[in-house]
Amino acid sequence: MFVALSKLLDLLVAPLTWALLLGLLALLLRRAGRTRAALGLAALLVLALFSSGPVAAALSGLAEAGAPRTYRPEVVYDAAVVLSGMVDTDASAASGEAELTRAADRIVRALELFRAGRVRLLLLSGRDTSPRAGEPSEPELLRDRLVAWGVPADRIVVETESRNTRENAVESAKLLAARGAGSVLLVTSAAHARRALGCFRAAGLSPDVLPVDRRAGAPGRAAWLPRAGALETSTGALRELAGRAVYFVLGYTR
Repeated sequence: MFVALSKLLDLLVAPLTWALLLGLLALLLRRAGRTRAALGLAALLVLALFSSGPVAAALSGLAEAGAPRTYRPEVVYDAAVVLSGMVDTDASAASGEAELTRAADRIVRALELFRAGRVRLLLLSGRDTSPRAGEPSEPELLRDRLVAWGVPADRIVVETESRNTRENAVESAKLLAARGAGSVLLVTSAAHARRALGCFRAAGLSPDVLPVDRRAGAPGRAAWLPRAGALETSTGALRELAGRAVYFVLGYTR
C-alpha cells in the first residue's frame, strides 16, 4: 500500500501535473471567461517557472543542503551499499543491457572505490516497483555490467526485494549482517543522502556516506529560458523533499 501511495505522491508533487490540472480546469470552465483565462495563465506560469534554470538550481540546492559526507579515504570498507535508481528500465528491456541514467555517478564511484581497494564488497540494492515478468532487475543488470568491467562476481551482492529507500535499508541490513560486514559505506545521490542515511540508521546501521550525483550549480546566462531538463531537475528535487517529509512523519528515518 505504501509503495502505491508513494507513486501517487510522486505524481501529485510534479509541476507538470499541476499545469495539466490547471489546464484541464480551464477547459472545463467554458462560461467563466476570466477564471478560465486565469487558470490557463497559471498553468503556463507553473511550467515556465519550474522549467527555468535558477528555480531548478535553487530547489536542487535545497534538496542537497546538508547532505552528509562522512566517507573516510583512509578506511577500507567491508561493503559499499549502492542504491538503485540509475537504470532506465524501459530502455534496458529493449536493449537487454543496463542503460544508465543521470544518476550513474552512483555505480561509477562505487566501481572506482573498488578498483582503488577501498571497498571489499559491493551490495547493489533495490528493484523497480513494477518489474517486468522475466526481465532482470536493476541490481542484476548492474552486476553484469560490473563483471564486464572486471569486478569478480563473488565480490558483488544483489538485493532485489526492496522497492523504496526504507526497504533498501531493511533488506541491506539483513545481507550485511549475514556477511559480517562491520564498516559500511552508503553511496547515493546527494539529494537522497539525508533520507537514505536516516533509513539505514532506523534499520540499525551506522554507515559512512558518500553523496554523489550533485545537481545544484550556478545556472547559465540563458537559464530563465524554459528547458525540459530543468523541469526534470525541479521535479526530482520536489519529490525528494516531499518524500523526506513523509518518511519523517511515518518514523522511517532516524
